[in-house]
Amino acid sequence: MNQSPHILIVDDHRDIRDLVSRALVKEGFRVSAAADGKAMRALMADSRIDLILLDLMLPGESGLSLCKEVRNASNVPIIMVTAKGEEVDRIIGLELGADDYLPKPFGTRELVARINAVLRRTRGGAEQVQQKHTPKRYVFDQWTLNIDGRELLREDGVTIPLSTGEYDLLLAMVMRPQRVLARETLLDLARGRAASTFDRSIDTQVSRLRKKLEANPAEPKIIITVWGGGYMFAPQVQEQ
Repeated sequence: MNQSPHILIVDDHRDIRDLVSRALVKEGFRVSAAADGKAMRALMADSRIDLILLDLMLPGESGLSLCKEVRNASNVPIIMVTAKGEEVDRIIGLELGADDYLPKPFGTRELVARINAVLRRTRGGAEQVQQKHTPKRYVFDQWTLNIDGRELLREDGVTIPLSTGEYDLLLAMVMRPQRVLARETLLDLARGRAASTFDRSIDTQVSRLRKKLEANPAEPKIIITVWGGGYMFAPQVQEQ
């Protein structure tokens, strides 16, 4: 079953974040919210984002600078939002890579229509957090995860077969090493690539991966359980 689009709202006003979040959730979207660039980066690192609703006037880092940063690293669609109506702001935002521009105040129907229009235009080329330079392999411990072949290779050259679900979960982890990832986060990251393969729990998939990766699955050193937090991929990971 396909998941609904995940929208990230970046706005320093809590009331606006809450109001827009409730409106979008009511329309069937999944929503996360951030007050500034730091929180935005954290959410984008740990979640699959389909579209960013980015306020232009933010304290510290401006929406324009964040728009440029996101666009330099990702194709995730961006709708710039601002109380300003000057044409120059709209032009600058679009030149920096924003996909649309929405002035405040706006109604829910217009917002939803803009979001759906941008998603239609950009689907297929907007894999969230999709880096323009994608590594061909990830190397960790005695293992290499080959992206092109979707293969797990041991250092002696033996190929370890992975199911689609195991591969998607392992990829989500190696892309975010040494970070505690909640089960819900892992489910979101991995299911976005292959929803039908994740009917079983994350814990079951982790157990299967441990049997293939760990010298002693009963005492894991690669995929560590963080009680009350989720899981952490412990090794250093090299991108090649």
